[in-house]
Amino acid sequence: MDNIVKVIKSEKSWMESNAVDQLKKVAELKGVVKAVGLPDLHIGKTPVGASFITKDVIYPHLIGNDIGCGMALFSTNINKGKFKFDKVRGKLERLDGLESIDISHLIEEIHLPMKEALGTIGSGNHFAEFQQIDKVYDQDLLDELDINKGCVYLLVHSGSRGYGEYILRKYIEEHSCQKGLKENSEGYIEYFKDHDSAIEFGMLNRELIAYRLLSAIGAKDGNKLLDSTHNSIAIKELNGEKLYVHRKGAAPADVGCVVIAGTRGSNSYIVKPQANSFEYAFSVAHGAGRRWNRLSCKERLEHVYPNKSVREKLLGSNLIYNDRSIIYEEAPEAYKSIDKVIEDMLNEDMIKVVASLKPLITYKA
Repeated sequence: MDNIVKVIKSEKSWMESNAVDQLKKVAELKGVVKAVGLPDLHIGKTPVGASFITKDVIYPHLIGNDIGCGMALFSTNINKGKFKFDKVRGKLERLDGLESIDISHLIEEIHLPMKEALGTIGSGNHFAEFQQIDKVYDQDLLDELDINKGCVYLLVHSGSRGYGEYILRKYIEEHSCQKGLKENSEGYIEYFKDHDSAIEFGMLNRELIAYRLLSAIGAKDGNKLLDSTHNSIAIKELNGEKLYVHRKGAAPADVGCVVIAGTRGSNSYIVKPQANSFEYAFSVAHGAGRRWNRLSCKERLEHVYPNKSVREKLLGSNLIYNDRSIIYEEAPEAYKSIDKVIEDMLNEDMIKVVASLKPLITYKA
């Protein structure tokens, strides 16, 4: 078991022991040959912030219901000196949800199930955020990405919405997929077809969210600069063997640069993975990772912040939302330090930091 399980953390980094125990439990499943807990590892229905490699079998329940969830970074063609915070925030606050911006002409020819949900962010920690470059660590790499430190960018975090939930439920009920789907079995073949469709859904969803938000503020169409999926099963060939990389809240290390998202009000990071290897399950962290589960957040924080100061203390003025529960659930205290997550991966030579991104306005409505 010791050579199968790897947990990436420094002595000073906080990580709940229950999350590590959950990781080890999954490592006992038949066919698992590597289980990696990344620095953002935390408990979920299955471990989040983790990557598992299997042989001869796949486990759809390990990646969960939001198949295709990921992060995409878009240009806005707005110079940061011309980004008027109050004006942009006002336009976004007056929106009657993203659904009020018509995209029917863009999805008319799309043949995906539940396509009416395309272009919507969803709940939980999903978001769209206008950002600017805070610090450049590698100018040459930034130039290669065609990212200008003088411009504003839009980061979108979302996935396959209800479609992914439908797929997971289908394979649990019809194929008992939590027990594993054997390679080349009927369930395996059918699942990968649906899985790949959900990956396509998630990528298109992020593009349409960006289209709607940029349209709302009167920006020109943005170009997609980066896009990575952190909930998926990928096929990897290694030494003539076919392996299956299950990522649950883990960014791929084999697609070039990726964005690792920060917490509410903290920076995000553009990084270039350096350790694309079996040892790290071909993955890097995808964000800060939760310290507290959602159900406990309000109980932990409501006595700390009087009602009149909740919005100011927990959210600031840069968050637009319509679900009051996120005031507590998405509070900075509910997450680990993104800087510590980055530091732990740097200590392992897993990544090279390209630039940090400072949040301007976050949209979760």
